[in-house]
Amino acid sequence: MTRNFATWPIILLLTVLSLPLFIMYLFLLVDTFSNTPPGSLLPNEFTLEHWRFLIDPTITGDIWKPTLTTFLFAASMMVIVVSVSATAGYALSRLALPFRRFVLSGIMVMHAFPSVTLIIGVFLVLQFAGLYNSLIGVILVKASLMLPFGIWIMKGFYDAVPWEIEMAGVQDGASRFTVWRRIILPQVKPGLLSLALFAFIDGWSEYMLPRILAPSSDFEVLSMYLNTVSDPNSSTYNFNIFKSVGLFYTLPVLALFVLFQNRLMNIFGGGTKG
Repeated sequence: MTRNFATWPIILLLTVLSLPLFIMYLFLLVDTFSNTPPGSLLPNEFTLEHWRFLIDPTITGDIWKPTLTTFLFAASMMVIVVSVSATAGYALSRLALPFRRFVLSGIMVMHAFPSVTLIIGVFLVLQFAGLYNSLIGVILVKASLMLPFGIWIMKGFYDAVPWEIEMAGVQDGASRFTVWRRIILPQVKPGLLSLALFAFIDGWSEYMLPRILAPSSDFEVLSMYLNTVSDPNSSTYNFNIFKSVGLFYTLPVLALFVLFQNRLMNIFGGGTKG
């Protein structure tokens, strides 16, 4: 009871700091379902006309194609990041690889570079591989930029699994792969789920790489679609519709955070052993 009483000022402070953000989202939600007179903070009527873009592509263009493209982009990136991180993290945690510490240091250095500093090199590699201006090329680049983070996180989770569990399976006659798949992976499932959520959200919110590495491609992600809708020089520009599209774009991320916030907060629980 004493500890709870002592922490209430911290809870109150965090609530006060979070209040502006909550009010902002509340006003955003109300504005998308209402009309507000100029100079007023309170709406004078509620309407669904700001969500017409969901069924009428003549307003801002078809939104469902960019939505599907964004989902495929984020899901593909998530599969690549989780698959490679799950295997590479295990290898770095359990196997006596040559230059292991050098590789771990290199992974941390790679994660330290902002993606914008690598654009020129990535552009040249994609052109050489024939993947420039393609969705596959952007997916591979985005996944590779997140792999250092994913590998390091998964290595921490594997480090937290006792050796005795793995050795017991090997002594019972199971192969190393079987032990990894049936015994070790279930132990690091929280890390896999957290990494998958982070990768999906990161891919869902990406704007710069598709814009730069696929400028004239046919595919369009929701972030690029939202940028087009927000152009005030467009003849179809409508601020209320822009806010509705922005809320539509944000809803999947908010839903994932609400449903899996405990998993997301657990991603750094695997340890950071070297």
